[in-house]
Amino acid sequence: MSFLKNIFGSDNESQDSRSFWKNITSDEELEAAVAESFNRPVIIFKHSTRCHISKMVLKSFEQEVAQADRDIAYYFLDLISFRGLSNKIAENFDVTHQSPQMIVLQDGIAVRNASHHSISLSLV
Repeated sequence: MSFLKNIFGSDNESQDSRSFWKNITSDEELEAAVAESFNRPVIIFKHSTRCHISKMVLKSFEQEVAQADRDIAYYFLDLISFRGLSNKIAENFDVTHQSPQMIVLQDGIAVRNASHHSISLSLV
């Protein structure tokens, strides 16, 4: 059992969110992310809490961010709980919905995006 927890993580991990994440749970928080993208790059990470691949990619990405020293704002979207916001992001930034997905915003527009195992800070 601990082997599987090492690979997929435990259910408690979602409770232990990393401190660099800013959650997107409303239109206002999405607008704040867009506004912040005029000052520094913004990453929106769209995560499916029902997908083991998404959980593994998220864990790997968080480890990458923890080791990086970059001036980037990190926003997190639980797309299961906030499917409407996920759809709005796809529409507003003309990015096909994927899960997991990383969207990089600069100056109010999506300049890059990646999904699944292509998600990396090297894209910023």
